Amino acid sequence: MSHSPVKQPDIRPVREQDRSTIDGVIAAAFDGADEVALVRKLVADGDIVLELVAEMGGKIAGHILFSRLWVEQAGNRLAAVALAPLAVSPEMQRTGLGSALVEAAHKLLVQQGEVLSIVLGDPAYYGRFGYSVADAAGLESVYPAQYLQAKHLTDTATLAPLQGKLIYASAFGEN
Repeated sequence: MSHSPVKQPDIRPVREQDRSTIDGVIAAAFDGADEVALVRKLVADGDIVLELVAEMGGKIAGHILFSRLWVEQAGNRLAAVALAPLAVSPEMQRTGLGSALVEAAHKLLVQQGEVLSIVLGDPAYYGRFGYSVADAAGLESVYPAQYLQAKHLTDTATLAPLQGKLIYASAFGEN
């Protein structure tokens, strides 16, 4: 099966009736239920900052979620977002659908006033969107440093180097 570039997907906010379809997309993309449970808990806890789906031909084929994350520095907390998870149906992977979701989400996050996004994932994939392992190097996290990446969503000229401890939403477990 050849993967040709997708026609423009219809990217929109999640509706409550999308939940079971989203669960199926996430379970297929990650080959298991851990990420489904994570999304369900983030939803139940009200920790979602932005959640979108991508439809192709009227069918949900991708999903992206950003939850509230805090960077704690010397008693202060800087609001940030955590990208997790990004899921694309296996038959739609490597078609640009995931990229379209990430790019659309970043634009909306900027419009919402968000300044910093953190992701744990493959640097080769997320690097193309401006995420950087080097930018996350000063952050304390329970997650492996080689996969932890940061992206400034707005002009970085006025932002100090990133330092501090990452405080994830409770759905992620112990911070």
